[in-house]
Amino acid sequence: MTDRPTLRRAVPEDAEALARLKLTCFRETFLEDFAVPYPPDDLARFEIEAYGAQAVARELADPTHASWVCSTVAGELVAYAHAGPSKLPHPEVTAHSGELYQLYVRRGHQGYGLGGALLKSALDWLAERYPGPSWLGVWSGNGRAQAVYAAAGFYKVGDYLFHVGDHRDEEYILRRD
Repeated sequence: MTDRPTLRRAVPEDAEALARLKLTCFRETFLEDFAVPYPPDDLARFEIEAYGAQAVARELADPTHASWVCSTVAGELVAYAHAGPSKLPHPEVTAHSGELYQLYVRRGHQGYGLGGALLKSALDWLAERYPGPSWLGVWSGNGRAQAVYAAAGFYKVGDYLFHVGDHRDEEYILRRD
């Protein structure tokens, strides 16, 4: 990779490009890599609700959330992380709990340390704002992501169902003390 992406905090002006990146990463991961057979109506509704430009703009405007992006010299966003207050259904999650919601790196930019840098930024930010453990949810079928999070000190403490429209993915709840 000749164009080494740089990491920075996302700003409101990134909303449209970040929405496109989020959608692309979701599709690469769950539709192409894992071939999850989401019903088309559920998928379409989820993509708008979770990755539409308006949804991403709301996240960027929310002071309880933070997002980071990695961009090329040409300005292309190729990786991101998003964190905020935990919304996971676990009895030990409190109003003071923080969660890493998403961390994705485009295929062509994996293996260069972007994911690790994004994870560090998100975990440092969570530690400053949310005392106690950090949380995340990860798809039960994504062993690679589970291994990355385990190496960062996360461990499984529960399960839950993540809604993609009316479809439900089995997810693991991970915690890091």
